[in-house]
Amino acid sequence: MKQILLAVSLLFIFSGCQNREESQAQHDAKVAKQARETLLKELKEKEETDRKKELESEKQSNLSQMGFQKTSDGKIIIDINKTKSYFQKLAQQMQAKVAQMNQELERGNIEEKEAGIEVNQTHINIDLNKTKNFLDIMGKKMQGYVKEFESVVQELNNTSAETK
Repeated sequence: MKQILLAVSLLFIFSGCQNREESQAQHDAKVAKQARETLLKELKEKEETDRKKELESEKQSNLSQMGFQKTSDGKIIIDINKTKSYFQKLAQQMQAKVAQMNQELERGNIEEKEAGIEVNQTHINIDLNKTKNFLDIMGKKMQGYVKEFESVVQELNNTSAETK
């Protein structure tokens, strides 16, 4: 009788250990699955934010405002309508500025505070520091435009060299 009781108790003990091992394995698998899902979700969110940042920076770039768009496969798309509207807006701004300056010249008053120039009926005031800063800013903007155009030309050269 002792032997049967001992055998039955051993069976219960081993089956209990097996159940604990199985439940531990299930628990580990569940935790691993949750960790994997969390990691995938974080990666997707990071990819989306990177893509949104890229799209926003592309929207903000001067070339995209002019209608130039670079695709992921190295092609450049030029939106003629955007280019046309960009240059029309630029022309309108320049015409407005020229008209304003003409009116100020006729009246004998010029106030270009950004450039540091003020002209009235009796005095001409030129702030050389402001004028220098204005010219520096304009020079940097022009360099930015030149660099963007150079990069577009370089990309066009690279893509044409690859197709040959």
